[in-house]
Amino acid sequence: MPTREQVLRLLAAGLDYEAVGERLGVSPGQAYLTATGIPADGGDAVTAEQARRPGVLSGDTQELSHAPSGAPDARESVHRWLRQRARSDEQMRRAARNEARDGPS
Repeated sequence: MPTREQVLRLLAAGLDYEAVGERLGVSPGQAYLTATGIPADGGDAVTAEQARRPGVLSGDTQELSHAPSGAPDARESVHRWLRQRARSDEQMRRAARNEARDGPS
């Protein structure tokens, strides 16, 4: 986990939170929280005192909290694991039997 000082040093060097997060191996939102102590999701109202903290951005920070999206892993080992989990779950087995009997809904 990066330290507040590391994040603030990179910000002072001209990097933005996305670049800081990439450099330190954390999300931009985690870098923002580490630097400021304020969640980037916008869920908390920022007080005047908090707004003066180093690293606090004026305006919306919500975009920093979104995790990058990507395609799920389609390796055969993942599919095997999913099939095994479905077979071991009674509700899933019951749903499969009902679908086979009644057809897809």
